[in-house]
Amino acid sequence: MSTPFPFTAVVGQDDLRLALLLNAVSPAVGGVLVRGEKGTAKSTAVRALSALMPEVDVVAGCRFSCAPAAPDPACPDGPHEVGAGVQRPARMVELPVGASEDRLVGALDIERALAEGVKAFEPGLLADAHRGILYVDEVNLLHDHLVDLLLDAAAMGASYVEREGVSVRHAARFLLVGTMNPEEGELRPQLLDRFGLTVEVAASREPDQRVEVVRRRLAYDDDPDGFAARWADEETAVRARIAAARKLLPSVVLSDGPLRQIAATCAAFEVDGMRADIVMARTATTLAAWAGRTEVLAEDVRQAALLALPHRRRRNPFDAPGLDEDKLDETLEEFGSGDNSDGSGGSNSSNSSDGSDESGDEDPDPDGPDGGGGQPPQEGPDSGDDGGAESSGEVPAQGEPSENGQAPSPGAGEQAPVRAAEPFRTKVLSVPGLGEGAAGRRSRARTEHGRTTGARRPQGALTKLHLAATVQAAAPHQRARGRSGPGLVVRRDDLRQATREGREGNLVLFVVDASGSMAARQRMSAVKGAVLSLLLDAYQRRDKVGLVTFRGSTGEVALPPTSSVDAAAVRLESLPTGGRTPLAAGLLRAHDVLRVERLRDPARRALVVLVTDGRATGGPEPVALAGRAARLFAADGVASVVVDCESGPVRLGLAGQLAGELGGTAVTLDELRADSIAGLVRDVQGNSRRAA
Repeated sequence: MSTPFPFTAVVGQDDLRLALLLNAVSPAVGGVLVRGEKGTAKSTAVRALSALMPEVDVVAGCRFSCAPAAPDPACPDGPHEVGAGVQRPARMVELPVGASEDRLVGALDIERALAEGVKAFEPGLLADAHRGILYVDEVNLLHDHLVDLLLDAAAMGASYVEREGVSVRHAARFLLVGTMNPEEGELRPQLLDRFGLTVEVAASREPDQRVEVVRRRLAYDDDPDGFAARWADEETAVRARIAAARKLLPSVVLSDGPLRQIAATCAAFEVDGMRADIVMARTATTLAAWAGRTEVLAEDVRQAALLALPHRRRRNPFDAPGLDEDKLDETLEEFGSGDNSDGSGGSNSSNSSDGSDESGDEDPDPDGPDGGGGQPPQEGPDSGDDGGAESSGEVPAQGEPSENGQAPSPGAGEQAPVRAAEPFRTKVLSVPGLGEGAAGRRSRARTEHGRTTGARRPQGALTKLHLAATVQAAAPHQRARGRSGPGLVVRRDDLRQATREGREGNLVLFVVDASGSMAARQRMSAVKGAVLSLLLDAYQRRDKVGLVTFRGSTGEVALPPTSSVDAAAVRLESLPTGGRTPLAAGLLRAHDVLRVERLRDPARRALVVLVTDGRATGGPEPVALAGRAARLFAADGVASVVVDCESGPVRLGLAGQLAGELGGTAVTLDELRADSIAGLVRDVQGNSRRAA
């Protein structure tokens, strides 16, 4: 086993280290979610934490880590007698993103269970992680069905494995630690709320600190054992401090003053439910114990809020997490001058907060509630004098592109970006046929989870038994197999796997017309609002998204296919308009994106959403060329929908003709709304029957 990087040797990342240490002192805090860019020591710090965790007492030979002083009466390896046990280090179990359900919760031998009535159970990762750490790297990429199992185990403190009436239960209480890169997509709100604390990490911009990071990493790579030995004293000191804080924790008093501050803070930031209040209370008491105090102060409440609330105050997937620290300080000051038991907690809180604000003024929080929902500040459509300097040079919407073929700059055929209109709930756009892609919530697919539609012989290990089909396959052979008792004689050839139908996530590729014909400010605002609404729908349905735009003379991949819907929303918001309409170039660029993505992930089906008024200008025969490009999608069987943005009393119907060339369907902006009288659900009428 390789020597882990020492926890105390991690440079910087104070919030990350504090959050992990608080959970080491009190696992009841609820775990940590670490958000940040790649290469910021997220995984290194989490893996190093396990070496600092105190050893645990377990029943000898128990695969489920029962405590000898209070063994689980329902333990599959039990019953155990109360008595002395053995000590072992706390485990850190890693859950791979691609793990199967049986690997996570364990598996039953279905054949022995049916034929012999024996509960032959092989424990999974949840059993291994009991009374330890369960670490999920890239937790935002975890499949939905595994997320559901984690939620159940975290809520109940136990794992249940059931197969057609045969069930096993065992305790599963663990410290949940997850890391993620927000650029690759966000977490489901249910799982996000299960993490007690969250921290944002980023690489330091200080040259001296970066030099020290490189120096320590190179020294560790050259001699891991020697490097760890040099940090042994610091590791021992932190381990002793964790043990002392654990011992002191039951003596910490949370008086009415700090408790009132906690409740007022959660109410001020409008968090949902009461879990935030409870987590803040536990975190504040743990902070006091970590500091060697038996009383919670206002400074503990403030730090607890910064760790426990940012991920709970979000209201939609395009809002960046964060807290307005000025508002936090005002709330603590307002409710800290009352009955704080030490008589000085309110003033101490104010002084501490002021000091924090002085250091925070250098880097104001751009992601707070006034941060524009994670979108860059833009001039509004009616910005008046503010836009005079730039907009005075605007040219007509059909301006020419620049000589080098690139998109023209503002004032030379391009208009400044406009804000998107308010998003709305859209109709469900789905891909026809039956797919086999990644689990999601958009189109019909054969999945491991969902309603049972039939049975087949298992290919590999049996995971979902179809009991009726298995009995039906075994019944004709009972006499030949010498059955003499009430039990059914079952052979492996009789077992049948249930086939199930659920929903899959798709690749939703947005192809957006940003040419001059779309450049009317109110019109482009409505178009962006519609695409933003579809992005929100894609987020909720666990899709990958991509963004291709076209204007001037070329099509451009504004965002390659990604799970980060937030990134697509930011790119959309900053999208300028102007120039001619190279519709064919945009379609050909989108076709190329789909070709490459099909090689990377052949099981994920695509849905192309083309947002345009259907006009094509620039170059020889632009309309005919666009038609030929559209027929490439139809030939490949790509499902598509055209969002018709044409407006005005005279309409040419070009978007409808283009939808026919694509083999798809055209909808207007009004018809895209879920409350439109056109119906609640519209399936995309693709030309492909590949998956049928």
